Amino acid sequence: MATNRALRHGGRAVALTATAVGMVAAMALPAAADSGPTRKELIADCASGLGKCSFNDPVLGKAYLGDFRQVSDSLYNCSTSPATQSMTWSDTVGSTDSVGVSITVGGKIADIIDLSVTANYSHTWSSSHSESSSLNMTVQPGEVGWISRAQVMQTVSGTWQTHYDSPKWGHYYWYVPDTVTGPAPNATDGVSNAVVVKSRKMTAQEQASCSAKSHQGKTFRLSR
Repeated sequence: MATNRALRHGGRAVALTATAVGMVAAMALPAAADSGPTRKELIADCASGLGKCSFNDPVLGKAYLGDFRQVSDSLYNCSTSPATQSMTWSDTVGSTDSVGVSITVGGKIADIIDLSVTANYSHTWSSSHSESSSLNMTVQPGEVGWISRAQVMQTVSGTWQTHYDSPKWGHYYWYVPDTVTGPAPNATDGVSNAVVVKSRKMTAQEQASCSAKSHQGKTFRLSR
């Protein structure tokens, strides 16, 4: 299994006689495992506390602007003239690891990564960011408008070290590389969050819905 080949293991540290030092030094070096736990199993043990875990040698990637996504209701202008309305939007952006597993806010995994980043970079790391506001948007006749937002994102790469009190899969220590992608503070590396108003022409079906009885006499129709 390709995932397993990426995993590394080591031996338990013990008091040694001088004649055994050379042999154990070789055993203590991480070595590729042909069989053993999957990445998912090791991370699960870190999250549950079954394994004593640390996230070693974190490296922060350069910040970048994430993808835009809709964060408000859609606003349909069913009138014959431009119309303006105040729209509220809200957005929550979370973190995922290298295989797309969500990093839970307030969980052990998030706390371990935050501790590691704080120790190495002297600032905290957050697994989630939420933001909301409102703004006035003008929609042209026969169009639909909405608000989209993009969050500043950043990766942090490192190696999980998992230590068990008793051997598991034949070893006390297992190692697995990982990269976590999550929200970064606004203006990190000079990159800023972005909020934009977008619009498009209504489809024929959407225009037909504007003339339905339930919408007659109304300027706007809202839909998520």
